[in-house]
Amino acid sequence: MEMHAKKRIEILLEAPAQKRLTDLLDRLDVNGYTVLPVIGGKGHHGVWSREGLPSAAGTMVSVSVIASEERLNEVMEPIFELVRRHIGIVTVSDVMVVRGDRF
Repeated sequence: MEMHAKKRIEILLEAPAQKRLTDLLDRLDVNGYTVLPVIGGKGHHGVWSREGLPSAAGTMVSVSVIASEERLNEVMEPIFELVRRHIGIVTVSDVMVVRGDRF
């Protein structure tokens, strides 16, 4: 089976900023992304959980994007500009995909 090298961009971000991020990804003509709720974790400031929060304030989402290496900087720069103003982190990792023409 033929595999294709791509980059996975994972963005952990405050839920209220999700629409700004997905609108940005649409403007950047990213082929697709996945948004998942984050139920808790542990970070620089200790353990946190969305349990008991009355609204989206304080909750987090994880947005996953697969991109070609050629588009990585073009996509990452505006993503980082948005995320740096919020609570969140961005990671980039190497992945292999089966349907390389999709990304």
